[in-house]
Amino acid sequence: MAWTKTILRVNLTNGTVDKEPLNMAWTEEYLGQRGLATKYFIESVDPGVDALSPENTMIFATGPLTGTMASTGARYSVICKSPLTGAIACSNSGGYFGAELKSAGYDMVIFEGASPSPVYLSIENDNVEIMPADDLWGKSVWEADEMLHKKHQDPALRVAAIGRSAENGCLYAAIVNDLHRAAGRSGVGTVMASKNLKAVVVRGTKGVGNLFDAKRFMNSVAEEKKVLAENAVTGTGLPALGTQVLMNVINEVGALPTKNMSEVQFEGASKISGEAMLEPRES
Repeated sequence: MAWTKTILRVNLTNGTVDKEPLNMAWTEEYLGQRGLATKYFIESVDPGVDALSPENTMIFATGPLTGTMASTGARYSVICKSPLTGAIACSNSGGYFGAELKSAGYDMVIFEGASPSPVYLSIENDNVEIMPADDLWGKSVWEADEMLHKKHQDPALRVAAIGRSAENGCLYAAIVNDLHRAAGRSGVGTVMASKNLKAVVVRGTKGVGNLFDAKRFMNSVAEEKKVLAENAVTGTGLPALGTQVLMNVINEVGALPTKNMSEVQFEGASKISGEAMLEPRES
């Protein structure tokens, strides 16, 4: 699998960044970004920790397929204790950010502690720095993204940032990357804000390798992509309408939680479906 075998451990309280080897024995026992990062999390965090305290570790994790040609291979996950549920949070997102992190040479970034003032983490291959973010605090995700791109003067820079809702303590705030992708479950953005961490910016040019059998892997990828392309949902619906295409499908099978999860179908589902969103509306 395409592990870089390197993680970053960022102590925001002390303002330090250290590189350490990935625990390869754990990669064999705990599958993917969610499983492996959860193992790291439970080994270092007390179950009774306050989710918004410095003692709550937050992990940005890629997986063994991140950055490869595998379908959905661009995703990354954020793991921490959720301020919304009190359980372990795992929120994942697509876009370019996850693959860029892997291409910079890192499988994970582990954030510990909390900064005394607003900061962001800048990763440019081997150059990793904690940077001041006082000018970014209070800005929306879109404003912060624009300011960071202007500062770094690199259009290929990938940004994952929090907005004002996270800063103001909304318990379900997201982390938004690439402007329109979000790690949106469980309030991971709120945890990020509690650490005074406004954003993580990444630029990676190392590429992704370390595949055990690259030729066999690419053959398998081609076979699986053919299956996806021939399926009506994954081959046509999702590319055209995004995940909103599933609205009518999950409603019809009774899997759409509504009315505070007291019912499993919503009578207005068709009006907010992907098909409905595609229709032009009167101004």
